[in-house]
Amino acid sequence: MRRRLPLLVVVLLGLVAVSSAQAAPPLEATFIEDLQRLEARLQGGESAAVERRALEQARRLAGGNAADRWARALYLQLAAGAASRQDEPARAADLLAEARGLDGLEAAQHDRWLYDEARLRLAAGQHPQGSELLTEWLARHRGEPRDRWRLARALAELERWEAAATWVEEALAVTPRPDAGQRTLAGTVLRRAGREGQALSLLVGGLADSREPVRWREAAALAQRAGDDGQAAAIWEAGWRAGILSGSDDLRRLAELHLVGGTPARAAEYLETGLASGELVDGEANRRLLAQAWERARDRERALAAWQAVAELSEKEEDWARLARLARAYRLTPSISRTKGGSESSSARP
Repeated sequence: MRRRLPLLVVVLLGLVAVSSAQAAPPLEATFIEDLQRLEARLQGGESAAVERRALEQARRLAGGNAADRWARALYLQLAAGAASRQDEPARAADLLAEARGLDGLEAAQHDRWLYDEARLRLAAGQHPQGSELLTEWLARHRGEPRDRWRLARALAELERWEAAATWVEEALAVTPRPDAGQRTLAGTVLRRAGREGQALSLLVGGLADSREPVRWREAAALAQRAGDDGQAAAIWEAGWRAGILSGSDDLRRLAELHLVGGTPARAAEYLETGLASGELVDGEANRRLLAQAWERARDRERALAAWQAVAELSEKEEDWARLARLARAYRLTPSISRTKGGSESSSARP
């Protein structure tokens, strides 16, 4: 990430006339002229040469009076800007740290450089230092929503999930419509921090604008992890009806979610439709799921017919036994005949 520091020209002339006790000391005209020349060269693309000259001047001014220290700080800032233009954010951050560490620096300027250093540290991948500096700055300044998102992302990089979740909440509070990247970051952080309910609300709120199947599947999975199977089924069905989720795997998953979510009749209806249309394979696994769905829906006739179909396909003793137990539970009398090859047929009457 490339980070260009604010230019000096717009502030230098104003500094000369300031004489209050809290303001920076006035600079000699030679320093102002030199800084302006270097700034012009920096804008002209002479980054390396400007950095060398600025550092030479900063070294020469070491140990001077208050005005010299202020001039030195400005040369260090200029060198930092030159380093940033050369895509060296870590070196630029070090130079800003040196500038803001000089004695006599006014608080407002110190914090401006603190903020820039924090962003440079993060751009350089120095997340521990960058997040610490940005946290310090935000303790004294309101900042922009992007600052909170930046800090949340840095803390997530460090896997400090609780701290990251706190800043995600701060960021969401001042971001009426988070974009896709922000929602993804927030969802990940909130889940890893164990705040499943908040993560789910965020994901569901953003689904209306998304046609990405992965996001719908993720939201349904999150609802299940939060213990709300019914909502998981509702999310999956909405995605299915919108055509975002499709295919045999998604159809079977829809039925499974309805089955565990307390709407087994809906599960059975989707399974029957899928089997009739050929979208689902007409085999033992799908027939067994259909039988379980009708049984849980307490539809006696369909449950018995479905379990009989399963038993005929599987030819397993336990499936025939289950059919018989189910018939007795429904107070029906099963009539089961078995062929020599082991297959059975069953009918039941009231």
